[in-house]
Amino acid sequence: MSPANGMDSALIKVLAGAVFISFSSVMAKLTHTEPVAAAFYRVLFAGVALTALALQQKNPVPPGKKGICLAALAGFFWALDLGVWHWSILFIGPGLATLLLNFQVFIMAGFGFFLFKEKLNGIYLGAVFLALAGLYLIVGQNWGQLTTEYRTGVFLALLAALAYSFYLISLRHLVGAAQRLSPLSAMALVSLFCALFLGLGSWGTGETFAIPRAIDWLWLLIYGLVCHSLGWWFISNGLPHIKASLIGLVLLMQPALAFVWDVVFFARPFSPSEATGAGLALVSIYLGINFGKNKT
Repeated sequence: MSPANGMDSALIKVLAGAVFISFSSVMAKLTHTEPVAAAFYRVLFAGVALTALALQQKNPVPPGKKGICLAALAGFFWALDLGVWHWSILFIGPGLATLLLNFQVFIMAGFGFFLFKEKLNGIYLGAVFLALAGLYLIVGQNWGQLTTEYRTGVFLALLAALAYSFYLISLRHLVGAAQRLSPLSAMALVSLFCALFLGLGSWGTGETFAIPRAIDWLWLLIYGLVCHSLGWWFISNGLPHIKASLIGLVLLMQPALAFVWDVVFFARPFSPSEATGAGLALVSIYLGINFGKNKT
Protein backbone atom coordinates (compact mmCIF):
# COMPACT_ATOMS: atom_id res chain seq x y z
CA MET A 1 0.00 0.00 0.00
CA SER A 2 1.38 3.43 -0.94
CA PRO A 3 1.81 6.11 1.78
CA ALA A 4 -1.06 8.12 0.26
CA ASN A 5 -3.41 5.11 0.33
CA GLY A 6 -2.33 4.33 3.87
CA MET A 7 -3.16 7.89 4.94
CA ASP A 8 -6.58 7.68 3.23
CA SER A 9 -7.35 4.37 4.98
CA ALA A 10 -6.33 5.77 8.36
CA LEU A 11 -8.50 8.87 7.88
CA ILE A 12 -11.52 6.77 6.90
CA LYS A 13 -11.10 4.64 10.03
CA VAL A 14 -10.86 7.67 12.32
CA LEU A 15 -13.86 9.33 10.66
CA ALA A 16 -15.93 6.12 10.96
CA GLY A 17 -15.01 5.90 14.63
CA ALA A 18 -16.04 9.51 15.16
CA VAL A 19 -19.48 8.79 13.66
CA PHE A 20 -20.07 5.87 16.05
CA ILE A 21 -18.87 7.89 19.03
CA SER A 22 -21.09 10.83 18.07
CA PHE A 23 -24.07 8.79 19.31
CA SER A 24 -22.51 8.54 22.78
CA SER A 25 -24.13 11.75 23.96
CA VAL A 26 -27.51 10.46 22.80
CA MET A 27 -27.12 7.28 24.87
CA ALA A 28 -25.88 9.27 27.88
CA LYS A 29 -28.95 11.51 27.65
CA LEU A 30 -31.42 8.64 27.23
CA THR A 31 -30.27 6.61 30.22
CA HIS A 32 -31.50 7.55 33.71
CA THR A 33 -28.39 6.09 35.32
CA GLU A 34 -26.31 8.57 37.35
CA PRO A 35 -23.60 10.41 35.33
CA VAL A 36 -20.35 8.77 36.47
CA ALA A 37 -22.06 5.40 36.86
CA ALA A 38 -23.29 5.59 33.25
CA ALA A 39 -19.73 6.22 32.08
CA PHE A 40 -18.58 3.29 34.25
CA TYR A 41 -21.03 0.87 32.62
CA ARG A 42 -20.11 2.15 29.16
CA VAL A 43 -16.43 1.30 29.51
CA LEU A 44 -17.04 -1.83 31.59
CA PHE A 45 -19.29 -3.43 28.96
CA ALA A 46 -16.90 -2.36 26.23
CA GLY A 47 -13.84 -3.57 28.12
CA VAL A 48 -15.30 -7.03 28.65
CA ALA A 49 -16.34 -7.32 24.99
CA LEU A 50 -12.98 -6.07 23.69
CA THR A 51 -11.08 -8.38 26.03
CA ALA A 52 -13.05 -11.38 24.76
CA LEU A 53 -12.22 -10.40 21.17
CA ALA A 54 -8.56 -9.75 21.99
CA LEU A 55 -8.19 -13.22 23.50
CA GLN A 56 -9.35 -14.72 20.20
CA GLN A 57 -6.37 -13.24 18.36
CA LYS A 58 -3.55 -15.51 17.28
CA ASN A 59 -0.55 -15.38 19.59
CA PRO A 60 -1.76 -12.54 21.85
CA VAL A 61 1.14 -10.49 23.20
CA PRO A 62 1.33 -9.56 26.92
CA PRO A 63 1.28 -5.77 27.41
CA GLY A 64 4.47 -5.64 29.47
CA LYS A 65 5.20 -3.10 32.21
CA LYS A 66 5.44 -0.15 29.82
CA GLY A 67 2.19 -1.07 28.11
CA ILE A 68 0.38 -1.46 31.43
CA CYS A 69 1.64 1.92 32.66
CA LEU A 70 0.61 3.68 29.46
CA ALA A 71 -2.79 1.96 29.48
CA ALA A 72 -3.34 2.98 33.11
CA LEU A 73 -2.38 6.57 32.28
CA ALA A 74 -4.71 6.65 29.27
CA GLY A 75 -7.46 5.05 31.37
CA PHE A 76 -7.07 7.67 34.09
CA PHE A 77 -7.33 10.62 31.69
CA TRP A 78 -10.25 8.99 29.90
CA ALA A 79 -12.06 8.42 33.19
CA LEU A 80 -11.60 12.08 34.10
CA ASP A 81 -12.82 13.10 30.64
CA LEU A 82 -15.92 10.89 30.71
CA GLY A 83 -16.84 11.66 34.32
CA VAL A 84 -16.91 15.45 34.01
CA TRP A 85 -18.37 15.29 30.48
CA HIS A 86 -21.36 13.28 31.72
CA TRP A 87 -21.99 15.92 34.37
CA SER A 88 -21.73 18.71 31.80
CA ILE A 89 -24.42 16.98 29.70
CA LEU A 90 -26.85 17.41 32.62
CA PHE A 91 -26.19 21.16 32.72
CA ILE A 92 -25.92 22.18 29.06
CA GLY A 93 -27.24 19.23 27.01
CA PRO A 94 -25.49 16.59 24.89
CA GLY A 95 -24.89 18.65 21.77
CA LEU A 96 -23.18 21.63 23.38
CA ALA A 97 -21.29 19.48 25.90
CA THR A 98 -19.79 17.44 23.07
CA LEU A 99 -18.95 20.50 21.00
CA LEU A 100 -17.09 22.11 23.91
CA LEU A 101 -15.36 18.82 24.71
CA ASN A 102 -13.81 18.97 21.27
CA PHE A 103 -11.97 22.17 21.94
CA GLN A 104 -9.29 19.49 22.26
CA VAL A 105 -8.52 20.39 18.64
CA PHE A 106 -6.51 23.39 19.82
CA ILE A 107 -4.78 21.51 22.61
CA MET A 108 -3.88 18.69 20.20
CA ALA A 109 -2.48 21.20 17.71
CA GLY A 110 -0.31 22.59 20.49
CA PHE A 111 0.91 19.10 21.39
CA GLY A 112 1.70 18.39 17.76
CA PHE A 113 3.69 21.61 17.39
CA PHE A 114 5.58 21.71 20.70
CA LEU A 115 6.01 18.00 21.53
CA PHE A 116 6.19 16.31 18.13
CA LYS A 117 7.71 19.20 16.11
CA GLU A 118 4.94 19.01 13.52
CA LYS A 119 4.82 22.00 11.21
CA LEU A 120 1.57 23.94 10.96
CA ASN A 121 1.15 25.79 7.67
CA GLY A 122 -1.25 28.59 6.83
CA ILE A 123 -4.02 26.26 5.64
CA TYR A 124 -4.05 24.35 8.89
CA LEU A 125 -3.93 27.49 11.03
CA GLY A 126 -6.81 28.89 8.97
CA ALA A 127 -8.76 25.68 9.60
CA VAL A 128 -8.15 25.98 13.34
CA PHE A 129 -9.39 29.58 13.46
CA LEU A 130 -12.38 28.61 11.32
CA ALA A 131 -13.19 25.84 13.79
CA LEU A 132 -12.87 28.30 16.66
CA ALA A 133 -15.26 30.72 14.95
CA GLY A 134 -17.75 27.93 14.31
CA LEU A 135 -17.68 26.63 17.87
CA TYR A 136 -17.99 30.18 19.19
CA LEU A 137 -21.16 30.73 17.19
CA ILE A 138 -22.62 27.47 18.53
CA VAL A 139 -21.70 28.09 22.16
CA GLY A 140 -23.40 31.50 22.20
CA GLN A 141 -22.35 35.07 22.79
CA ASN A 142 -24.38 36.04 25.92
CA TRP A 143 -22.10 34.76 28.66
CA GLY A 144 -23.21 37.40 31.16
CA GLN A 145 -26.84 36.28 30.90
CA LEU A 146 -26.15 32.57 31.52
CA THR A 147 -27.14 30.82 34.73
CA THR A 148 -24.57 29.53 37.23
CA GLU A 149 -25.54 25.97 36.32
CA TYR A 150 -24.99 26.64 32.63
CA ARG A 151 -21.59 28.21 33.27
CA THR A 152 -20.62 25.23 35.42
CA GLY A 153 -21.53 22.93 32.55
CA VAL A 154 -19.34 24.95 30.17
CA PHE A 155 -16.34 24.80 32.52
CA LEU A 156 -16.82 21.05 33.07
CA ALA A 157 -16.92 20.45 29.31
CA LEU A 158 -13.69 22.44 28.86
CA LEU A 159 -12.03 20.46 31.66
CA ALA A 160 -13.12 17.30 29.86
CA ALA A 161 -11.48 18.68 26.69
CA LEU A 162 -8.16 19.01 28.49
CA ALA A 163 -8.38 15.47 29.89
CA TYR A 164 -9.46 14.17 26.47
CA SER A 165 -6.36 15.63 24.87
CA PHE A 166 -4.06 13.93 27.36
CA TYR A 167 -6.00 10.72 26.78
CA LEU A 168 -5.48 10.90 22.99
CA ILE A 169 -1.75 11.49 23.40
CA SER A 170 -1.44 8.57 25.83
CA LEU A 171 -3.44 6.29 23.53
CA ARG A 172 -1.33 7.32 20.54
CA HIS A 173 1.81 6.28 22.40
CA LEU A 174 0.25 3.01 23.53
CA VAL A 175 -0.80 1.85 20.05
CA GLY A 176 2.19 3.38 18.26
CA ALA A 177 4.94 1.54 16.47
CA ALA A 178 7.04 1.18 19.61
CA GLN A 179 4.37 -0.97 21.27
CA ARG A 180 3.74 -4.63 20.49
CA LEU A 181 0.10 -4.57 21.56
CA SER A 182 -2.57 -4.77 18.87
CA PRO A 183 -5.02 -1.83 18.78
CA LEU A 184 -7.78 -4.20 19.95
CA SER A 185 -5.78 -5.36 22.97
CA ALA A 186 -4.76 -1.80 23.77
CA MET A 187 -8.36 -0.54 23.77
CA ALA A 188 -9.49 -3.50 25.90
CA LEU A 189 -6.84 -2.74 28.50
CA VAL A 190 -7.49 1.01 28.49
CA SER A 191 -11.24 0.44 28.83
CA LEU A 192 -10.79 -1.81 31.86
CA PHE A 193 -8.49 0.70 33.56
CA CYS A 194 -10.96 3.46 32.74
CA ALA A 195 -13.80 1.41 34.29
CA LEU A 196 -11.70 0.90 37.42
CA PHE A 197 -11.07 4.63 37.86
CA LEU A 198 -14.69 5.53 37.08
CA GLY A 199 -15.93 2.91 39.55
CA LEU A 200 -13.72 4.38 42.26
CA GLY A 201 -14.91 7.87 41.35
CA SER A 202 -18.57 6.88 41.46
CA TRP A 203 -18.13 5.12 44.79
CA GLY A 204 -16.13 8.05 46.20
CA THR A 205 -18.81 10.61 45.30
CA GLY A 206 -21.62 8.47 46.71
CA GLU A 207 -23.33 7.79 43.39
CA THR A 208 -25.44 4.69 43.11
CA PHE A 209 -24.62 2.03 40.53
CA ALA A 210 -28.32 1.16 40.17
CA ILE A 211 -29.77 0.91 36.65
CA PRO A 212 -33.29 2.24 37.32
CA ARG A 213 -35.22 1.06 34.24
CA ALA A 214 -35.11 -1.99 32.01
CA ILE A 215 -34.71 0.20 28.90
CA ASP A 216 -31.57 1.71 30.45
CA TRP A 217 -29.83 -1.64 30.01
CA LEU A 218 -30.40 -1.34 26.25
CA TRP A 219 -29.06 2.23 26.11
CA LEU A 220 -25.99 1.30 28.16
CA LEU A 221 -25.27 -1.80 26.07
CA ILE A 222 -25.49 0.22 22.84
CA TYR A 223 -23.36 2.87 24.51
CA GLY A 224 -20.65 0.40 25.46
CA LEU A 225 -20.67 -2.11 22.62
CA VAL A 226 -21.45 0.09 19.60
CA CYS A 227 -20.53 3.69 20.39
CA HIS A 228 -17.50 2.81 22.50
CA SER A 229 -16.15 -0.51 21.23
CA LEU A 230 -16.65 -0.06 17.49
CA GLY A 231 -15.91 3.66 17.57
CA TRP A 232 -12.64 3.45 19.44
CA TRP A 233 -11.53 0.30 17.64
CA PHE A 234 -11.68 2.23 14.36
CA ILE A 235 -9.97 5.28 15.86
CA SER A 236 -7.20 3.31 17.58
CA ASN A 237 -6.39 1.62 14.26
CA GLY A 238 -6.07 4.95 12.47
CA LEU A 239 -4.39 7.09 15.15
CA PRO A 240 -0.78 5.90 14.72
CA HIS A 241 -0.82 6.72 11.00
CA ILE A 242 -1.92 10.37 11.07
CA LYS A 243 -0.40 13.45 12.68
CA ALA A 244 -1.32 14.51 16.21
CA SER A 245 -2.39 17.94 14.94
CA LEU A 246 -4.67 16.35 12.33
CA ILE A 247 -6.34 14.03 14.86
CA GLY A 248 -8.12 16.90 16.57
CA LEU A 249 -9.59 18.33 13.37
CA VAL A 250 -10.77 14.97 12.03
CA LEU A 251 -12.48 14.20 15.32
CA LEU A 252 -14.49 17.43 15.01
CA MET A 253 -16.89 15.23 13.02
CA GLN A 254 -18.02 13.88 16.40
CA PRO A 255 -19.27 17.17 17.93
CA ALA A 256 -20.77 18.34 14.63
CA LEU A 257 -22.87 15.17 14.45
CA ALA A 258 -23.63 15.26 18.18
CA PHE A 259 -25.15 18.70 17.65
CA VAL A 260 -27.26 17.31 14.79
CA TRP A 261 -28.45 14.37 16.94
CA ASP A 262 -29.35 16.79 19.75
CA VAL A 263 -31.58 18.69 17.32
CA VAL A 264 -33.08 15.57 15.71
CA PHE A 265 -33.70 13.41 18.79
CA PHE A 266 -34.24 16.00 21.55
CA ALA A 267 -35.69 18.92 19.57
CA ARG A 268 -32.91 21.26 20.63
CA PRO A 269 -33.76 24.77 19.41
CA PHE A 270 -31.04 26.40 17.34
CA SER A 271 -30.46 29.76 15.74
CA PRO A 272 -29.09 30.58 12.29
CA SER A 273 -25.76 31.52 13.90
CA GLU A 274 -25.52 28.07 15.52
CA ALA A 275 -26.27 26.37 12.22
CA THR A 276 -23.59 28.53 10.60
CA GLY A 277 -21.17 27.51 13.33
CA ALA A 278 -21.76 23.82 12.69
CA GLY A 279 -21.14 24.40 8.99
CA LEU A 280 -17.89 26.22 9.70
CA ALA A 281 -16.73 23.32 11.86
CA LEU A 282 -17.31 20.89 9.01
CA VAL A 283 -15.44 23.12 6.55
CA SER A 284 -12.50 23.22 8.97
CA ILE A 285 -12.45 19.40 9.00
CA TYR A 286 -12.23 19.34 5.20
CA LEU A 287 -9.37 21.83 5.20
CA GLY A 288 -7.58 19.93 7.95
CA ILE A 289 -7.82 16.62 6.10
CA ASN A 290 -6.38 18.13 2.94
CA PHE A 291 -3.59 19.73 4.95
CA GLY A 292 -2.65 16.32 6.37
CA LYS A 293 -2.77 14.50 3.02
CA ASN A 294 -0.66 17.09 1.23
CA LYS A 295 1.95 17.32 3.97
CA THR A 296 5.25 15.60 3.24
